[in-house]
Amino acid sequence: MNPRLLLFIAFLLLQTQAFAQATIRGKVLDEKGLPLPGANIQLKGSYDGATSSQDGSYQFETSARDAQVLVFKFLGFKTQELAITIAQGSNEVQPIELIEAITEMNSVTISAGAMEASDASKSVILKPLDIVTTPSAMGDIMGAFQTLPGTSTVGNDGRLFVRGGDASEVGIYIDGMRVGNAYGTTAGNVPTRTRFNPNLFKGTFFSTGGYSAEYGQALSSALALNTKDLSKRSQGDLSLMTIGGGYSHTLANEKQSITASANYFNLGPYQGLIKQEVDFEKAPNGWDLEVAAQKKTGENGLLKIMARTESGGMSLWQPLPGTEKLVLVDLKNNYSYAQANWRTTLKNDWMVFTGISYSNNFDKIAYDSLIIERKSELAHIKGTAIKDFSDRLSAKFGVEHFIHPYSEKLVAEGWKRDFKDHETYLFTEWDFYLNKDLVFRGGLRGGASSVSNEKWVDPRFSIAYQLGDKGQLSFATGSFHQLPLENFRVLNTNLENAESNHLILNYLFSKEGFTFRAETFYKSYDQLVTFEGLPDDPKELATNGSGYAQGIDFFFRDRETFRNTDYWITYSFVDSKRSFNQYETQVQPSFAPKHNVSVVIKHFIVPFKSQIGASFAFNDGYSYTNPNLDNSDMNAKTKSFQNLSLSWSYLPKPNLIIHLACSNVLGRDNVFGYTYSPKTNSQGVFESIPQGQVAPRFLFLGVFLTLSKDKTANNLNNL
Repeated sequence: MNPRLLLFIAFLLLQTQAFAQATIRGKVLDEKGLPLPGANIQLKGSYDGATSSQDGSYQFETSARDAQVLVFKFLGFKTQELAITIAQGSNEVQPIELIEAITEMNSVTISAGAMEASDASKSVILKPLDIVTTPSAMGDIMGAFQTLPGTSTVGNDGRLFVRGGDASEVGIYIDGMRVGNAYGTTAGNVPTRTRFNPNLFKGTFFSTGGYSAEYGQALSSALALNTKDLSKRSQGDLSLMTIGGGYSHTLANEKQSITASANYFNLGPYQGLIKQEVDFEKAPNGWDLEVAAQKKTGENGLLKIMARTESGGMSLWQPLPGTEKLVLVDLKNNYSYAQANWRTTLKNDWMVFTGISYSNNFDKIAYDSLIIERKSELAHIKGTAIKDFSDRLSAKFGVEHFIHPYSEKLVAEGWKRDFKDHETYLFTEWDFYLNKDLVFRGGLRGGASSVSNEKWVDPRFSIAYQLGDKGQLSFATGSFHQLPLENFRVLNTNLENAESNHLILNYLFSKEGFTFRAETFYKSYDQLVTFEGLPDDPKELATNGSGYAQGIDFFFRDRETFRNTDYWITYSFVDSKRSFNQYETQVQPSFAPKHNVSVVIKHFIVPFKSQIGASFAFNDGYSYTNPNLDNSDMNAKTKSFQNLSLSWSYLPKPNLIIHLACSNVLGRDNVFGYTYSPKTNSQGVFESIPQGQVAPRFLFLGVFLTLSKDKTANNLNNL
C-alpha cells in the first residue's frame, strides 16, 4: 500500500479519536433540589445527548467543540437551554434546576366559595344535563341549584337564596353580562322560575361567596351561565307538555349556527284537572320567542348574539285574614332581553372580551281597584382583557358601565316616581402561582353611582394550597357592595350601598367519580335598608340595618360506587340574624332556615332505556312573627319543610324522550309562614291565613322529539 495513503488514514483515525474524547456530564434537579430521573439532555443541532439516571446525573460523549447549547426537556417542566464551552476531555456542567410548567391540569385551583376561576373538574358545577334530570327542579335552573351547598329552599318563592341572604343578593350573568329581572314576575303565594331555558347553556358556575372581582352588586353570590358555542348540527326539536309546548330549529355549519325557538304555556287545563289551593281567576300563562346565533370570526374569534321576548300573566283571588273578603290580583308582564358579545385571542397572549346587553321589564298589577305600572330597564356595556405574562402570572383588567332607569306609576291617580342611575366600575384581578401547589389571587373592584353620588372600593383576596394529589385547602375574603332594591331607591334616592364582608375556608377532595367538599364561612352585613311601617308602605327609609350569617356546608357526590348511578348529598347549617326592613332588632330572617338537607339520586336502567330519579329536600322550618304570642319579632317557626320528588325519563328511540316527574309525591302540607289580620277579633285574637303551596303536588309530563338527518340526535346532545 502506498505509504502516503497509510499516513492519511492514520491521520483521520487520530483526528476522529481526538474529537471523540470530549465527555459531557452533569445533573438535572427540580426547583427543590431533588433529582429528576428520565430528563432528556441534548446538544442543540445534533443527535448527541443522554437521559438522566435515577439520581439525576447524565453523561455522554460528543465530537463537538467550543461554544455549544445544551437543551434540557422533561414532561411537565419548562424546556431550558444552557450555553457551555466544550473542550477536549472531561467537561463538568453545573447542575441545572428545571422549573415545573403550570397548567390547568396540574395546578391547584381556588375553590373557596367555588370561585368563578376554578377548574370545572374541581368545583361544584351543575351542567344543563344535571339540571334537566334533577327531579325537584322541573327543568328550572334555580330548582337544581337549590340542591347544592349554601342554598335554602323557600318553597313559595322559587328564587335562589344563599347563606342567609335574600334572593336579591344573588347576581345572575349570561356570558359575563348582568341580567336584569332574571326571574318571571309573579303574584301572591305563587313561586317563580328563571326566564331562560337550561338547553341554552353549555355550562353554569355557582359561587356561594368570595367571588371574583369581575362581578359586583351582589352581597352573597354570583351565578354565571355560559351559552353554547357553535351548535353541533342542524336539527329541529319539538316539545309537548302538560302545561304547553314549543318548537326550536337549529341551522349549523362549521363556522356559524343559529337557533330560533317559540314556546307557549298555560296552566289552565292542568289546573282544571288537579285541585289547586290558590283560587285562580286566570291560570298562569305566557309565550316566548328566542333567537341565539354564533359565528366564528378570524382564527380565534367568536361572536354571540341572543335576543328574547316574552309576555305572560295570571289573575287570582287573594283572601284577607279576619274577613270574608277576597281581593282580585291581576298581573301582566312583558319582558325583553338582548345581548351581543365577542371574544378573541390576540398576539402576545392577550385575550379580549367585549359585550353589550339590554333588558326591559314591564309589570302591570291591579290590586282590587288600585292599578300600578312598573318599568325597569338595565343596559350593560363591558370590556375585559386577560394577559398571561407567564404560566405563573396572569392578570385580568375590566371596565363596565350600567344605565338603569326605573319608574312606578299609579295609573288612576296619575302619580309617577322614577330615577335613572349611571354606574361605572373598574376592576382588576391577578393570579400568581408560586408553584403548582400554591396560588394567590388578589382583586380590586371600584364603583360609582350617579344617583346616590357614592364611590366605593372592594378589595378581594384568596389563596389555595394543594394537599396531596386529590385534596386542596382554600381561603377567600373580601368586601362586597350592593345598592338597595329599586322599590326602595325610588322612594329615597340618597340610600347608599349595603356592605358585606366574607371569610371562607374550604376543603375539597376530588378524584374521578368522587367529590367531597366542606366549607365554613362568616359574613357580616352593614347599612341594610330599614324603614317604619309595613313593606307595602315603607316610610322613613334609611340604611341603619346590620347583621351576620355564619355556618358550614358539606357536599358529597359519587358517580362510581354504584353502576349507572349518580347521587349527591348536601347539608348546610346557617346561623343568620339581621336588623332590616321593619325589624328594629336582629332577627332570623324568614328566608334563612338553619338546617338544610338535600339528596339527589339518578339511576340509568340500560335494558329499559330509562333513567329514574329521586330528590329529597328538608329544612327545619321558617321563622315568622305571631302577634298572638308576644310583641317580639320572628317569635315562631313553621313545621319542617319536606319535599320528595320522583322522575322517570324513557328513550324509546334515540330521537324521542318521554319525561315524567312529580314533586312532593307524599303530599306533605308545607307551610312557609302566616299572614295576620292587623286587628284582633272579638276574642282578642289576630286571625291568620297560612302561606302554603299552590297545590299538594305538581305533575309534569313532557314528550321531546328531535328531527334531524342524524337519527341519534336528541335534546340531550347539546347539553
